[in-house]
Amino acid sequence: MFMSPGIIARLYSISASTHDHQVTDLLNAIPRNLILPPGSLFLLIAVGLLVRRWWPRAGGAVAASALVLLAFLSSNAGAEFLVAPLDRMTTPLRSPETSGAQAIVVLAAGRLQEAPEYGGRDIPDYIALARLRYAAHLQRRTGLPILVSGGNPDEPYTLADAMATALREDFGVPVRWVEKRSRNTAESAALTAAMLRADGIAHVLLVTDAMHMERARTVFQRHGLQVTDAPTMFFGEQARSLGAWVPSAEGMRRSWYASYELIGIAWYRIRSTGSP
Repeated sequence: MFMSPGIIARLYSISASTHDHQVTDLLNAIPRNLILPPGSLFLLIAVGLLVRRWWPRAGGAVAASALVLLAFLSSNAGAEFLVAPLDRMTTPLRSPETSGAQAIVVLAAGRLQEAPEYGGRDIPDYIALARLRYAAHLQRRTGLPILVSGGNPDEPYTLADAMATALREDFGVPVRWVEKRSRNTAESAALTAAMLRADGIAHVLLVTDAMHMERARTVFQRHGLQVTDAPTMFFGEQARSLGAWVPSAEGMRRSWYASYELIGIAWYRIRSTGSP
């Protein structure tokens, strides 16, 4: 398979200290939708149907297997096989008041652009909103200051700005720091650590999804912060009914997200093993 010089340069120009940047660039150099479900499974189905012209049994087996796996991972119960291992890598925070943390850090997710009901302003999407709700809950229990992190470098109103606005206006809690330059988790860790270090803060409650926590914790610790997990959105134990086996968009979303995180964790560990 031919790779252009631009892609090769992109893959090799990334510093060894910014592992998340490497994950993002790796998945973008080879379009992520070709290696994550459902795109990878549709690709396998297409390959199977193509191969079937010359080797009917082998091609049919590949296409049928990919179709079955597509249906399986599209269900919440099927997605649980990928989600549950990630959820088990962290635990709910039971006593935030005694954690010894000095600040709460909330990581960005996505956003809804130009929401008409908010006068055309960008707002956090439902994943980010769940993180913000939990951060507000923790702030009321602990009184700790909040830092929100997440940027859109080319836009004046960033993810962090939208998060800070939601916390202040919708949840009624103050935000002390707004880190708005980071494009990924590693940059968020580096920039957040620098901001907090300037104020003498070394120990944080880190708020993100349970599926994202392992990767986020790893990179924040590498930048010198002591981290107490403050995960939210545990999906691993949700698939209990027969309806959980019915394929759905939510089931595939969970499978996609979990696959992305599992690949990211594996890549971090490979890079860590190869580092001097």
